[in-house]
Amino acid sequence: MAEALLSAVLEQLVSIITELGKQELRLVKDVEKSVSNLQKKLKDIQAVLEDAESRQLDDRSVRRWLDKLKDVSYDINDVLDDWSSEILKSQIPNPAEEEEGDHHQKADLVSSRMMMKKKVCFPSASCCFCLNQLKQVGVRLEIAHRIKELSVTLDEIAKEKDAYSLEKTKNASPKERRETTSFVYESDVDGRDEDKKLVISKLLSDESSDKGPVIIPIVGMGGLGKTTLAQLVFNHEKIKSHFNKRIWVCVSDPFDEVRIAKAIIESLIASHANLDTLEALSHRIRECIEGKKFLLVLDDVWSDDREKWEKLIQPLRCGAVGSKVLVTTRKSEVANMMGVPMSQVINPALLSEDHCWKIIKRLAFGERNGEELKQLEGVGKEIAKKCKGLPLVAKTLGGLLFSKETSKEWEDVLSSKLWELQDEQSKIFAPFFLSYNDLSPRQKRCFSYCSVFPKDFEIDRNNLIEMWMSHGYLSGSPQDMETEGEKCFKILTMRSFFQDFKRDVDVDGRISSCKMHDILHDFSPIFDKK
Repeated sequence: MAEALLSAVLEQLVSIITELGKQELRLVKDVEKSVSNLQKKLKDIQAVLEDAESRQLDDRSVRRWLDKLKDVSYDINDVLDDWSSEILKSQIPNPAEEEEGDHHQKADLVSSRMMMKKKVCFPSASCCFCLNQLKQVGVRLEIAHRIKELSVTLDEIAKEKDAYSLEKTKNASPKERRETTSFVYESDVDGRDEDKKLVISKLLSDESSDKGPVIIPIVGMGGLGKTTLAQLVFNHEKIKSHFNKRIWVCVSDPFDEVRIAKAIIESLIASHANLDTLEALSHRIRECIEGKKFLLVLDDVWSDDREKWEKLIQPLRCGAVGSKVLVTTRKSEVANMMGVPMSQVINPALLSEDHCWKIIKRLAFGERNGEELKQLEGVGKEIAKKCKGLPLVAKTLGGLLFSKETSKEWEDVLSSKLWELQDEQSKIFAPFFLSYNDLSPRQKRCFSYCSVFPKDFEIDRNNLIEMWMSHGYLSGSPQDMETEGEKCFKILTMRSFFQDFKRDVDVDGRISSCKMHDILHDFSPIFDKK
């Protein structure tokens, strides 16, 4: 995120310097030298940021240096905002100044008529004007002082970067990315046929429990495709016809029984008006499902708090025999807390390298011809080994490789130093960082902004673009900003940063909303800590 933030600051700094040149609007003596120093140091630092952001995943000292840089960048951004405001104020005609001009004209006329050498003065208008002038000078002095202080701080940060031997990034001219006319549908799932059959067979079985609905946990690491597997099963025709009611709730963290109960009722009757207590909500759930065979999917469960679980499951025990609760979780402790025997737990296997390659190939090649496939297949299969069997990683790398057209570019992905990270958490994020690092600074800002939404939040596409516009992440006229926002959303979608798409059937099947995978939700704030 530091690169994206620094790019925005430089953009604003250049804009202000240009405006100053046009209007000859200055702050105080020598401040222009501090401004030029800011610009030069920022550009010097920007040249090594790509290497710094890569190394921060495995080097805490570089991470701390980037944090300092982000802090001072925010401070520079604040002072530039204040300076921009001063420029705008200077463009607004001052009524007192205009009034004084009129008075002077009248005074000159009287003076010439009376042949007086003494200057005529009208204190009320001119004093007001002088006070405004003094106020403006005071504000500009303060801004100038802040700029000089920030320039000194940035000098120290710029000197500190030399201790890390950061490599400069070559400024390659940006390439026009190949366009596509369609997006990847979630129905394009590879390597999960056996898992899907197993889950469906368990859901359709006559197995019952005297303690309530049968609980079937899907347990596995993040990015394994647990939610996708649950979605495939939930929407299967056999499942639709087997259960009277189907309910989907994303639980996430924290485990809020009231919120979950409300979500269950919304799915059943679309309203929970005047129901605010867990007791009232539980009573309504009991009324809705009593004697009915239901399937409840609880996606992304983290809490292993037995007491909270009992409160939630209690009203579900009045459903018909054959009712099931399908749970997805990363933690085996959750399945243990629910009292599920090991034989009932489903642990999806990692995908084979061939299946990972199929996902990458489908996303990366699009409409490329067979000759290109032959040239890139060897290195592509080596990259598929980096997925470690995780479909989310395969999707992310496939989206990245879509924009890489030569063997050299594919080789660069394969030989990236990011694959050599030692920290375990950093290893998980390495493939996502590869894709993130390939975005433009503007696209990085737009992606990082998405971390403000809660996990599993349905993000409206048009609202998101408007939010990017209102925060100044896009530039140009309103129409230009909207076009840029559309392009940014499309690129982030192609990179598999978004998922769970809903489409507008009235507008050529265009995406109307989406969600972020919880791993990517965890990933995005890493570069936006403030």
